[in-house]
Amino acid sequence: MRISKEQFEQLVGEAIDSLPEKFKSKLYNVAIFVEDYPTKEQLGKLDRKNQYTLFGLFEGYAQAKRLNFGPVLPDRITIFRQPICKYCSSEKEVRQQIISTVKHEIAHHFGSGEDGARKASKK
Repeated sequence: MRISKEQFEQLVGEAIDSLPEKFKSKLYNVAIFVEDYPTKEQLGKLDRKNQYTLFGLFEGYAQAKRLNFGPVLPDRITIFRQPICKYCSSEKEVRQQIISTVKHEIAHHFGSGEDGARKASKK
């Protein structure tokens, strides 16, 4: 499925806007980016080789594990456009996969492990 970067970014924004207020109001010190592919370093963090198998990545310190941090750079959530577009066959599927991926990575931001993030992405 081919979707322009601008349209994909808009869909990511809509996915964030669609989150329940109880989650949106607690999102702080996190920046959300759209990139075409994960970098080699990002793949290496997860011991992956295939750039098409990673749809999103949370990098930072989970809010649940933070203790009296001073000023720090924002955590980072990256949503990867090309892997999602390659996986999906329609714009509707792309939209749903973006929503799922955003929920998954935000669950990591809040401190969920992989099992909890998978559950959050299905809601």
